[in-house]
Amino acid sequence: MQAARTFKDRLFLVLKGIGMGAANKVPGVSGGIVAFVAGFYEEFIYSLKKINGKAFLLLFNGRFKSFFNYINAKFLGLLFLGMIVSYFSVSKILDYLITHYDLYVWASFFGMIIGSIYFVAKDFHLKSPKNLLFILLGVIGGIVISLLEPARENDNLWFVFFCGIIGVTGMTLPGLSGSFILMLIGNYVLLLVDSVNALYDTFIELFKLDFSFIHNTERIRMLKVLSCFTLGSVVGLVSLSHLLAYVLKHFRDLTYALIIGFITGSLGVVWPWKEKILKENSWGEIIMDQNQEPIVTNYSRYWPKLTDSSTWWAIFFIFVGILIVVSLEHYGHKKMKL
Repeated sequence: MQAARTFKDRLFLVLKGIGMGAANKVPGVSGGIVAFVAGFYEEFIYSLKKINGKAFLLLFNGRFKSFFNYINAKFLGLLFLGMIVSYFSVSKILDYLITHYDLYVWASFFGMIIGSIYFVAKDFHLKSPKNLLFILLGVIGGIVISLLEPARENDNLWFVFFCGIIGVTGMTLPGLSGSFILMLIGNYVLLLVDSVNALYDTFIELFKLDFSFIHNTERIRMLKVLSCFTLGSVVGLVSLSHLLAYVLKHFRDLTYALIIGFITGSLGVVWPWKEKILKENSWGEIIMDQNQEPIVTNYSRYWPKLTDSSTWWAIFFIFVGILIVVSLEHYGHKKMKL
């Protein structure tokens, strides 16, 4: 049984969900890192694992209270509420900040990942040869992923369903960014920008009792794409949670070693000093999204110039990111002592 949660606990859980949702949308950043650092990663995985045959049997038999208690529904509900709020609010703010202040945003995330590496590794037995090997494998995996070239956009609904399964990895595997994987397979803008904006516009129109969107073939296509992506995400979330619960139970140290490696390897993806590689058509023209913003397909990285004031501001924000993680860790230890 889970301990009763106070209003403050519930509020912080929603805020953690908002943090996960925002992190999941940023290519290179894993929402699983937020869960890991904030101290609810294992509860998150084991709660998802409870969505199984027994849970559906309780639901079909009308034992709703037992069903909600069995799957830890209050915890999952508050967390997913935060993620939904994030996708329609914080993530839009984040999109704006990345567009106008990308160096400082990436610097903050870079600092958060450095802090995360410390948080995960500080109590870990690094001297074990087997653990060191799995850390190295994780680092190599993270670096290889960061160097891959992105593919072309594909809106086939079966492929979009598969993207949902792949994209949700960022929520369950700290250090492996689901949004960056979506960028690599060419569907980041389609699934996390265009389709989400289409749903947002639809909600606004429904609120105004405007149903004209049903005649908008492009809007309907986007909603179908988002539905398939969501379904794939749910399937991936539940199936991956069962796998992760098993490996956490039987191979805990090796799993943590891989996580440390993935987080370390992902530093290259969120390196603050980089230039956008924009998507072009066959005539060399830059392709724009629905908001008339250029579509970013990848980044080219460079070393910063210490003579630039922006470099020192970026370093400042790296320390801000580290401080955020340290603060979360302090909050987690304080909660454990209560």
